[in-house]
Amino acid sequence: MEVQVNIEFNQLLKIVRSLPSGKLRQLKAELEKKSVDAELGNDLEKLLLNGPTATKKQLATIAKNRKTVNQWRTKE
Repeated sequence: MEVQVNIEFNQLLKIVRSLPSGKLRQLKAELEKKSVDAELGNDLEKLLLNGPTATKKQLATIAKNRKTVNQWRTKE
C-alpha cells in the first residue's frame, strides 16, 4: 500500500526540526546514503562512457566469430 501526501517545504522543514535527535541522525544518514549512491552511479556511468571501445577490425572479427558459432550450432 502506498500513500502520497503533499507537504509544502516549510511544513516539511518544521516536521524535520521537531524530530528527536536519534531520528534526526537516522534521517541525515539516509539522505547522505542516497547522495553517495547517486555519486557512485555517476562514477560508473563516466567509467563506462570513457572506457575502451572496439575498433572496426575487432568488431568485424566478433561478427565473423558470431556467424561461425551460429553456423556450428545449427548444423545437424
